[in-house]
Amino acid sequence: MIPTSNLSAPSSPGSRFKTILWVSLGLTVLFVFITSELLLITDYPMYHAYRLQVIADRHLLIPHTVAGLFALLIGPINFSSRIRQRHLQLHRILGRVYVISVFVGSFTGIGLAAGRPGLPGTSMQAAAWMVCTTAAFMTARNRQIAQHRQWMARSYAVTFTFVSSRVLNLWPRYWSHLGDVLSAVGVIAFTLASLLIVDLGLSWRELTTRRN
Repeated sequence: MIPTSNLSAPSSPGSRFKTILWVSLGLTVLFVFITSELLLITDYPMYHAYRLQVIADRHLLIPHTVAGLFALLIGPINFSSRIRQRHLQLHRILGRVYVISVFVGSFTGIGLAAGRPGLPGTSMQAAAWMVCTTAAFMTARNRQIAQHRQWMARSYAVTFTFVSSRVLNLWPRYWSHLGDVLSAVGVIAFTLASLLIVDLGLSWRELTTRRN
């Protein structure tokens, strides 16, 4: 007989869902990095004007990118129940770094969009990012853990729009013909859709459970 202590507990549906979700998000990040950002190293014809803009705006773009990367990478770590339970102090430190990163990324993003047609979309995205993150920080300080996790999920959903909104960059019509105004509308749509999807996920059990 095999001792019960050596038997591994079967993974729960929630655990499998989290694994699939994080793998999918990771593959999306890799796809966007290869098809969009990596092409900026060379003078790729479709991104020529964008590349020149990136070079001109590097004083704001560098801190914006670094802050965004910190937020993007810290999210999965702080969502880990295992790390949170075993290394609570690390969880709190990374949480503070995440909050700072969000505000640096938001203000530098607005600065990058200032004077351009994309300013309304970027401002709305930045406002949603800061509001959700502030709510997550305040609920954590007040030890409202369930609410804190919900607001962090919303905050990270906005964080990920910086990746998801670039998925369509390889579609020439999206990049070349929609124009700055419609691209700004697209950013707003991605942000609202991300928040809606997260809220549906958070409320799924209540939505699908019938009371006796």
